[in-house]
Amino acid sequence: MKRKPNATLSKITSVVSRLLLVIVAAVTLTATNLIQSYFSREGIRREASLRAASELDWAKSEIMNILNQAETAVNNNMRTARWCLSNQDSIWRIPRRLVKDNPILVGAALALVPGYSKDYPLCAPYSYRDLNTGEVKNSSLATEEYDYPSWEWFTMPIEQDGPYWSEPYFDEGGGEMLMVTYSVPVKDYTGHAAAVLTADISLSWLSSVVDSIETYNRAVSKITSRLGKEIVSTGGPLEPGEKCQTYSSLVERTGWEMSVTIPETELLSVLKKVDFYVILFQTIGLIMIAVLLIAVARSQKKYQDLDKQREVMQNELKIGHNIQMAMIPKTFPPFPERSDLDFAASIIPAKEVGGDLYDYFIRDEKLFFCIGDVSGKGVPASLVMAVTRSLFRAQSAHEESPAKIVSGMNDSVAETNENNMFVTFFLGVMDLKTGHMKYCNAGHNPPLILTDHIRHLDVVPNVPLGVLPGMDFTEQSIDLHYDDALFLYTDGLTEAENAEHDQFGEDRMETVLHERRSSIDHLKAMQTAVEGFVNGAPQSDDLTMLFIHYLPDQSVKPQRHILVMHNDVKQISKLADFVSTIANSKHLSTAEEMNLNLALEEAVTNVVLYAYPKDTEGSVELEAALNGDSLEFTLTDSGKPFDPTAAPQANIDLSVEERPIGGLGIHLVRHLMDEVTYRREGGKNILTMIKKLEIK
Repeated sequence: MKRKPNATLSKITSVVSRLLLVIVAAVTLTATNLIQSYFSREGIRREASLRAASELDWAKSEIMNILNQAETAVNNNMRTARWCLSNQDSIWRIPRRLVKDNPILVGAALALVPGYSKDYPLCAPYSYRDLNTGEVKNSSLATEEYDYPSWEWFTMPIEQDGPYWSEPYFDEGGGEMLMVTYSVPVKDYTGHAAAVLTADISLSWLSSVVDSIETYNRAVSKITSRLGKEIVSTGGPLEPGEKCQTYSSLVERTGWEMSVTIPETELLSVLKKVDFYVILFQTIGLIMIAVLLIAVARSQKKYQDLDKQREVMQNELKIGHNIQMAMIPKTFPPFPERSDLDFAASIIPAKEVGGDLYDYFIRDEKLFFCIGDVSGKGVPASLVMAVTRSLFRAQSAHEESPAKIVSGMNDSVAETNENNMFVTFFLGVMDLKTGHMKYCNAGHNPPLILTDHIRHLDVVPNVPLGVLPGMDFTEQSIDLHYDDALFLYTDGLTEAENAEHDQFGEDRMETVLHERRSSIDHLKAMQTAVEGFVNGAPQSDDLTMLFIHYLPDQSVKPQRHILVMHNDVKQISKLADFVSTIANSKHLSTAEEMNLNLALEEAVTNVVLYAYPKDTEGSVELEAALNGDSLEFTLTDSGKPFDPTAAPQANIDLSVEERPIGGLGIHLVRHLMDEVTYRREGGKNILTMIKKLEIK
């Protein structure tokens, strides 16, 4: 029986449809596999780059820690070395002292420029640490075999007129080991280079640093010198001609280059296995002509994988949030032992992870603090935030200039800024003893300063961090007085929006700040005001605040200054500098300084002229005690008894003819000072003058 034409046609159509489905499925699956493989490779390479950069940054910080110790040791002995140029019998002590006081050093030398000393045409005392016994031994590099004036560590610092890190070398006749030398030219008091002071560091520890770089099993980690000489290497081996990925970082001061080389086969080994199984399953699926079933099965599996990935991502974001928040100090008050500072800060990310940051610490009685806002959101911004905070700590650990700190941070951020992200940033360094604050702004919102009124701090905008390397940043300063406060914030505060897209704005922010509170209460009040304004609208940006209140420190003892003069009118000229020092420490105006100088000059002149008999030598001592709200001056002499306060009040309304001689000097002192008292004690005249100050 013949089949009906329409049935045959239907079957042919079905077969063709299935064949087309198979072809479409094959093409689709193949294209998907190629795209997936491409992006997987790129993702693996990107992860390897980030991992290598992180490990290299850690290794670089370890190396810089050692180098900084050596540089500090040499720089701290430069003044003594210069003095020894005039006392050459003592130059042998300098290297020994350097090595003995600094365990990181294996040797040190003070090498004179040939011919500088008539007594020692060639002189290079060298001290080194015996690696077996730990004993510091002495030697001399001034030998015919060693010829120290021809060595790089001696010639280059003099030639460059500055500090210099030598190429690594094996020191025969010196430390007898592979080492590197930090050397600085020592100039005599005429400004001529007279010697070179050096510090030797053994490079044996570099192996442990390189060994600690963890990337991939067959990765090769090494450090090469500025001339390309391999200093240390670990890992491998690599096959000749093997395709590899290399990541490097430069140790600027020494010119060393650290690198990690990873074979492509090591990077992509797992991906190759995945590709194999994908192709195998595609082939099986096509042979079984189960396109639809396989498509459905794969779709279901894909959705399940996406759910799992989404769940994993959410967990990773939570972990990232916890890690990010752990980097930010959150204990307040942060300095409970201090009574001169009320400090609080808070950060509220808009997502699980954010790009806002703040940080602070106290070093050498100076408060270092910063606030910043990374462009963008999410994980990329959080990574830049972490790098920026680490750079702040690293740069400000050995530098006090905000402009230099910000400049160094900018160069580091710009160097690795592949995603073209930038950071608005404000950094301040406040001297807690004087209230003098230096600061540098990098495109951030100007902070508010709270005195008797609220105003914006005068800032030069500058450019944000990471835009371009090598940018110049302007440094500014201001003198803060006790009870002044600073409020720093990110634009997530003023740009917080409600459901109608109205912004919180600066006026509402200043209204909250008008009422004086503790720092923590200020931040709580501001957060409450923002929550009430947005009224449940989703947060669109990170919100970060930092409040610094500079308080009178009741534990600080009064500062005392003493000036001793002979009973000679020429000595009175010393008063000007003495009074100027006191006026600057109390931030007095020019008029207040002049009044103090005038009153003290009258009192001292009276003692110099009349306290001692003619042609008799004597002394006059003026002591100033700087209390919180007053200045107390005590004038002491051993002359004949005389109480200037016993003189009657001068009547300045009388004419010159009617007015009795004398009395105007003590009248002026009484007028310019708030309290003037006299006492005779222990054979001395003691005049006490007190000037009360108005604390602004």
